[in-house]
Amino acid sequence: MPAKNPRINVVVERPVYAAIHDLAEESGVSMAMIVRDLIKEALELKEDVALSALADERMRTLDRSKLLSHDEVWKG
Repeated sequence: MPAKNPRINVVVERPVYAAIHDLAEESGVSMAMIVRDLIKEALELKEDVALSALADERMRTLDRSKLLSHDEVWKG
């Protein structure tokens, strides 16, 4: 029976393998689940960094003379 989700094979150094193994044993889950969760977390962190950079750029280029007040937006 084919796997429901796509798979990725990854080669890691022994210390990384040992850390993943220990985390899996402590959590009572498979190593694959630990790696999956770590990848998801890393992707979320990269997204946060990118969004932060975007926000910084928008603040840097903000023209305060073009801002609208609360009343102008919601009542106007």
